[in-house]
Amino acid sequence: MAKKKKSLKTKKMQRRILLFGVSSIVVIVTITFTIGRYWAEIYDKYQEKQALDKQLAELKDKEAELRLDAKRLQDPDYIARYAREKYLYSKEGEFIIKIPEE
Repeated sequence: MAKKKKSLKTKKMQRRILLFGVSSIVVIVTITFTIGRYWAEIYDKYQEKQALDKQLAELKDKEAELRLDAKRLQDPDYIARYAREKYLYSKEGEFIIKIPEE
């Protein structure tokens, strides 16, 4: 009888250990999967941030360039020269000869 009691206790203990082991593995796998998913999201956000930082730098350069152009367009001499070069306007008595660029 004592042997049956002992084997019954060891079987219960083995079941408990097995149940604890399986539940531990399930928890560890779930946590690992969740951490991996969040890590992937963080990496994607990091790459997106890098691309947006690059785009921001390009837009700031373009803004500075446009501000400079706006400042230049306040000067009448610059406007006259720009119109002559870009739209082939000429002064009185001036001839325009366009040379093709290669």
